[in-house]
Amino acid sequence: MNYAPLPQRAGDAPKITEGMPQLQIGVDAVDVVNAELFRRVYSLPSVQNQLTVISPVEGSRALWVDPAIDVAHPELLPKERELGHIHPDGSLHMAMDPERGQEAVDAGWALFHPAAGTRPGFQGFMLLYTPRDMEELNVICQLIVDGYNHVVGASVDAAILAG
Repeated sequence: MNYAPLPQRAGDAPKITEGMPQLQIGVDAVDVVNAELFRRVYSLPSVQNQLTVISPVEGSRALWVDPAIDVAHPELLPKERELGHIHPDGSLHMAMDPERGQEAVDAGWALFHPAAGTRPGFQGFMLLYTPRDMEELNVICQLIVDGYNHVVGASVDAAILAG
């Protein structure tokens, strides 16, 4: 699949816990950016805001794909219909094309989940870092839409969600 090139993320990557749960250390969500992240994510077609069935982190919210729709790559859903989940700090785990995931890692936006190489459904599961401003949010949302489009088999334009 052809994806738009990613800009290099500025600054150092956040510190991350070792093992699971995989979380950022010492990073807080920026309220206005996080509110916009939620607005955009939950305006994706057939994505519902539900409690996560994957993350043990209290307050995490799942991107749940409506069971009424067919999914192009169900093998990339780590558990049930959970496409990803947003942590309270604004970071999120997201299922995506593993090749796009590697591009996100190379550009400094993400890390693969610790189970990516070992557990079925996790091969393209990524930790996307907390967006620090609206420009970073645009990149993170592009990655979310890329993951959604690949897994679900859609062709949503991320620019439409920015409204």
